[in-house]
Amino acid sequence: MEKNKIMTTMAVVGRPNVGKSTLFNLLSETRKAVVKDEPGVTRDILFENAELWGKHYEIIDTGGLTDADDTISIKIKEHVVEFLKTVDFLLVVMDGRMGLVPEDRDIIRIAKESGKPFIIAVNKIDKVSELDTLTAEFYQFGTDVVGCSFEQRLGLDPLLQWIYDRVEQAPPQYEDAFVLSIVGKPNVGKSSLCNRLLGQNRLLVSDIAGTTTDAVDVPFTYNDKNYVLIDTAGLRRTSRRFDDVEIISAFKTERSIRNSELVLLVIDGTLGPTDQDAKILEMIQEEHKGVVLVVNKSDIGEDEMDAYRKTVREQVARQFHFYTDIPIVFISALTGRGLGDLFKTIEDVRSKLYFRISTRELNDFFIEVIRQAPSPVYGTKDVKFYYLTQTQQFPPSFIAFANHPDGVDNSYRRFLAKKIKERWALEGIPVRIFVMKSRGR
Repeated sequence: MEKNKIMTTMAVVGRPNVGKSTLFNLLSETRKAVVKDEPGVTRDILFENAELWGKHYEIIDTGGLTDADDTISIKIKEHVVEFLKTVDFLLVVMDGRMGLVPEDRDIIRIAKESGKPFIIAVNKIDKVSELDTLTAEFYQFGTDVVGCSFEQRLGLDPLLQWIYDRVEQAPPQYEDAFVLSIVGKPNVGKSSLCNRLLGQNRLLVSDIAGTTTDAVDVPFTYNDKNYVLIDTAGLRRTSRRFDDVEIISAFKTERSIRNSELVLLVIDGTLGPTDQDAKILEMIQEEHKGVVLVVNKSDIGEDEMDAYRKTVREQVARQFHFYTDIPIVFISALTGRGLGDLFKTIEDVRSKLYFRISTRELNDFFIEVIRQAPSPVYGTKDVKFYYLTQTQQFPPSFIAFANHPDGVDNSYRRFLAKKIKERWALEGIPVRIFVMKSRGR
């Protein structure tokens, strides 16, 4: 598995039911885009990494654009239009069977106003003999047009070539860089920290919550090591995301977490961790990313509170009880205090994320560990383990082979993960244990 890269992004847009999701699943080689039983704007933008002939990019499926005047349709259209400003190029899907309709003209106008390169893919043309006839009227817009059938895999080569020509490999300054994202609630000092790390005021800083609405990727070097820093908008609770900009910002923040190698979760040390901070940490865990808890405004906290660091650590232990070994660094983005400790911790976690253990060493350890706790039981039979091996995934993940994998519950997996962390000093990173049935047993 390759390390995360900064990738070109392509959005698929069009009316409902023209085949956008079919194309999304085809290009991403997933079945992620499905029809939802419940309406909702947050379910209408999907992200997935894709690979085309050795080039990696991110494909984004958007909600269907219509002129309907119901609330959901209006919101979807507003959000998609706003979101198109953040991508690199567009793929506009039309329905060849239905032909050009007024809503299509509006979508072409939106695509042009976005200022992004785009191609029109006229879908649902199932016969080669109909390609020229059914695409003719779409050429009037003066842009690239290709006729195809996503279901029949017809006419895809020109479309794939167009995409390939516009997908850029990671810029040289990104190739060996370690990708960090900075996340947290609004107004905890994320942009101030980003500016401090970069040594310049690259990002707008304000006391008003919600100032940052975009995710900004900035390469920089610290102690001769290359990094890419992603500053993101503050994540509010879903119920408090009042306007279009905040909802789009939340999408981009979640995407930034997924595209980073290590997440810096920033909290306000004068307030301590909150329920929303815990939810953000759960989101980071779901993406299996390394994380460092950055306690900002510690200069103020130490002035105002006795035993400040002890108090914050106790609060973290209570609020983040599900992540008992999260690394904690106390800083002041305003004064720069603690930045040396922060980068020392970042590099420590970085080394753990890509740590490799030989299969022989793992199994010598495994034999000792499984003797320390009663074997899991599957029905009336004991679960027998045969061997353990590390996968190619990052952060470190392991596969244990057993006779009855279904008998290994989450508590036993946590026991194994804890022992692995203790043995190889991997505290602070999300170690995963998979259990598979041993072949031939």
